[in-house]
Parts: sequence; structure tokens; C-alpha cells
Amino acid sequence: MIRTQIQLTEEQAAKLKRIAAERGVSMAEVIRDAVERLPQRDDRAELWTRALEAIRHGYPDREGKTDVSIRHDEYFVEAIEADVKRKRRR
Repeated sequence: MIRTQIQLTEEQAAKLKRIAAERGVSMAEVIRDAVERLPQRDDRAELWTRALEAIRHGYPDREGKTDVSIRHDEYFVEAIEADVKRKRRR
């Protein structure tokens, strides 16, 4: 491992200490975990792929809805949010 120093605001340091205490791990472990998650949230190619898959497979629970052509953006967001929740449960 590489040792590094960072500067945090007092609020950030307090939050980091609280999270570490709640998880029963070191502050460094919380930071490492956060860094590991960044690429997953920021991967635009993955988000684009998931968006296209949602479009190809249709919006969940769209059956019986007569306003899909009007509210497609809302249904699309719901589909993406449902996908994110499914992936978090894994």
C-alpha cells in the first residue's frame, strides 16, 4: 500500500470518523472503499449501456399505462433507479 496524506474539513473528518466507528473499521478503510466505488458511479460507458438496455427491454410496469409517450422520461428514471437498487442488493 502507498501511504498518502489528505486534508479534510472539520465536518468531513467528523463524518469520516463517525462512518468508520459505525462500520467498526479504520478511517483509511472507509476512504479506500469510497475510492473503489467512484469508478462504478462515474463510469459513463456503463451508464449509457444500462440506459440502452432499459430502452430495449422496455420500462418496468408500463403495461396498462397510456401515457408512456408523454411521461417516458419519468418512466426511464424509474427503470434506472430500479436497476441500481437491484445491483446494490447483489
